[in-house]
Amino acid sequence: MSPKETTAWVDLQSHAYYMSQSHISTLFDESPNRFAQFGFTQDNLLLDLSKQRITDETLRLLIDLAKERGLSTWIEALFNGEHINDSEDRPALHTALRTPKGVKLEVDGVEIIEEVHQNLESMEAIVTKIHSGQWRGFTGHSINTVVNIGVGGSDLGPLMACKALAEHAPESARNLNVHFVSSMDGSQLADLLSHLNPARTLFVISSKSFTTIDTLANANTAKEWLKQASDDASEAILVSRHFIGVSASPDKALKWGIPKANQLAFWDWTGGRYSMWSTIGLPIALKLGMKGFREILAGAHAMDTHFRETPLEQNLPVLIAMVGIWNINFLNINAHAILPYDGRLSHLPAYLEQLEMESNGKSVTRKGEATTYNTCPILWGEVGTNAQHAFYQLLHQGTESVMCDFIVAAKRYHDTDNSELKHQHQLNLANCLAQSRILALGDTVIKDAESAPVYKRYKGNQPCTTLLLDELTPHTFGQIIAMYEHKVFVQSVIWDINPFDQWGVELGKKVATTLLDALTPDASIEAFDASTQGLLQHISIRNK
Repeated sequence: MSPKETTAWVDLQSHAYYMSQSHISTLFDESPNRFAQFGFTQDNLLLDLSKQRITDETLRLLIDLAKERGLSTWIEALFNGEHINDSEDRPALHTALRTPKGVKLEVDGVEIIEEVHQNLESMEAIVTKIHSGQWRGFTGHSINTVVNIGVGGSDLGPLMACKALAEHAPESARNLNVHFVSSMDGSQLADLLSHLNPARTLFVISSKSFTTIDTLANANTAKEWLKQASDDASEAILVSRHFIGVSASPDKALKWGIPKANQLAFWDWTGGRYSMWSTIGLPIALKLGMKGFREILAGAHAMDTHFRETPLEQNLPVLIAMVGIWNINFLNINAHAILPYDGRLSHLPAYLEQLEMESNGKSVTRKGEATTYNTCPILWGEVGTNAQHAFYQLLHQGTESVMCDFIVAAKRYHDTDNSELKHQHQLNLANCLAQSRILALGDTVIKDAESAPVYKRYKGNQPCTTLLLDELTPHTFGQIIAMYEHKVFVQSVIWDINPFDQWGVELGKKVATTLLDALTPDASIEAFDASTQGLLQHISIRNK
C-alpha cells in the first residue's frame, strides 16, 4: 500500500492545510512551554524541535503514520540481518559493526559479531605496529605519514572523523600525519607527494570492490612514485612495506599486489556510506588510537540501542525523521541546510549530503513503481559562522523555504585558562542560538521591527532543529552519526524505498568506462550524442 493511502497520511494532509497558515512565532505565543513539549534527550544529546512548525497533534499523526507503515517491524528486520537491501539481496548490517563483543547474531549461517571483532583485532595489530614505529619503509625507517586513498564512503567518513576528533589523539599518534586523497584528476595526490618522504609514507587503499577507477588510478600513481624513489627495491617489497588494502574483495587486492598480511577485510553487506565503522575506519584508528575508535563505536551502539528500544514518541532518530517527512511531504519544503557551529565538524555537511541523497535520492518504490510523492530533499551546508556570511541571506530573505539543522556543543575550552578562547565559544553559541531564533521567529524578536523598511524585514517561519551535545567527544560523535543513519532508514520506510542501493551511481561509472576508449587518438565517436562528440573533438584538438 502506498503511504498516501494510509489513514495517517490523509489526516496529515488535512492538518497541514491549517498548519501551513501558521507562523512559528504564533505557536510560541500560544504555547510558552514549547521547549518542554518538543525537547528530547538521549545520553549527552538534546534534540530541540520546538522551532519546527508542529503541534502535539502533528507529532501524534506523524507517529501514527510511522506505525501504519510498520516501522517497528522494519527496525527489527534491520538489526536482525534480514535481507532488507532487496535489490541486491543482502542485509544492511552496519549496526553489527559497532555491536559489543559477546552478542550473538547469526546471518545466513555465519556468526557475524564474532567476525566483526576478529577484524577489529586485526586492525588493532596494524595500528599498534605503526604507532610503535615497527612498521618500516623500504629504507628501514619507521612510517610517519599515512595517505588514505578512497572515494565516497571510503573517504568522507574517515576524513570527517579525523578532522572532528583530532584533539583526542593519543600520544602514540601525535607524530603521525594522516592525509586523504579522493579526486580522480590526481591534483590532490600530486600536490601531496611533492611534500612527502617516500621511505616513510604508507598508503591505505580503501575500496569495497577494489575496482573503483578513481581509487586505483591514485593507487597506481602512488606506486609509480615509490618505484621512482627506489632504484633497487622490487615492486613486491615496495607494496608490502608501503601499501595496506581495505576491501571486501581480497582476491582483487591480492592481484593488484597487496599481500594477505597487508589486507583488512569487510563484508559486501557494508554499504560504502555506512562503512567507517568497519576496517574502512583504519585512518580513524590511526589518528585516535583503537581506544578512541572503540569509543566512537560505543557511541553509535548507544544510539542503536536507543533507536531499537525507545518508544517511537521519544525516539530521537524517529522524531527527527518524521519531522523531516512533515516538512517535505506536507509543507512542501525540499531544501535542507546542515549548519554545524563547530569548525571541527566542517566535513559533516558533505558527509550527510552523501548519506541522505545517495540513500534516499530515489523515485522508485521497493515494488518497482514510480513514487507519487517527494522523497529526499536537496542537502547542503557549511560551518555556521562562515555560512552566515554566505547563503544565510537566502535563508533569511529569499523565496525558498528551507529546513535547517543547527548542531553545536554546549561545552568547549572548559579545561583551559585562556579566557579569550572561552569568550569565543560564547560568541559561537550566541550566534547559533540567534540565527535559529530569527530564522524561525522572524523579526518578531526585535522591538519595533514593523516600523523598519520592507527590505530590512525578516519573515522567519523557517523550521529549525537544534542538536545540542554536551561536548564533542568520540562517544557523542558516534551518537550523532548513528542518529542521522537511522533517520535516513526511518524515512525510507515511510517512502517505501530501498536506502541501501545506488544504481544511479553505478550507471555513471559504466558510462565513464565506455568513454575512456573514446578519448584515445583516432577513436570512433559516432556512437555518442552530438554534445559529447563535440566535446571529444575539442579535447582531441587541444591535446595535439
